[in-house]
Amino acid sequence: MKTDLGKVLTVSGEQGLFTYVAQAARGAILESMLTKKRFVAGPSVKMSALSDISIFTQEGEMKLQDVLTAMKNSLGDEKAPSGKSAPEVLKEFFGKIVPDYDGERFYPSHMKKVVEWYNCLKEYASLDFETEEDNEAKAGESEESAKTAASKQAKEASKHQGAKVSAKQAAPSKTNVPRKVV
Repeated sequence: MKTDLGKVLTVSGEQGLFTYVAQAARGAILESMLTKKRFVAGPSVKMSALSDISIFTQEGEMKLQDVLTAMKNSLGDEKAPSGKSAPEVLKEFFGKIVPDYDGERFYPSHMKKVVEWYNCLKEYASLDFETEEDNEAKAGESEESAKTAASKQAKEASKHQGAKVSAKQAAPSKTNVPRKVV
C-alpha cells in the first residue's frame, strides 16, 4: 500500500511520526506510528505534513518526497544512518543523496530529522509514495461513486413515489363507496 505523505505528520515536541486519522471537535485525531496510540492534537499544537516539507538546495528547494525517494534508491533495503550519527557522517551521506544541498540553510539538525523520518517510514509504513496523479485518480473515483450513489437514490425515490401514486389511484374514492341507507 502506498504512503500518502499528506496524512503523515510531524508534531512539534513529540518523537516520531503520526498518521492523521480523523477530524475531532477540538482538533485532529492522530495515531503514533511507533506506539499505535491515538490522541487529539488541539488547535495550539504545531504539526506539519511531510508533503509540505522541502529541503534547501543551491537552485531552490527539493520536496521531501523526492529526497526520501532518492534515499530509497541509494540505500536499497538498508537503513539510513542513525539520527544520532555525527554531523560529518550525515553531511557525507546527504552529499551523496542530494549533492547540491545548501549547507548554509540545511543544518545537521534537519538532516537528523530526515534520516529518522526515513527509518520510521521504512519500518512502520511504505517508502512507495502516492503521487499527485494517484490523489487525483482517488478524487475522481470518489466523485464518480458519489454521483452513482446519488443516481441510485434518485431512481429508488422515483420508484417509491410511483408506487405511492399507483396505490392512491387503486384505492377507492369516498364518493364512489355505496352508502347504506337505514
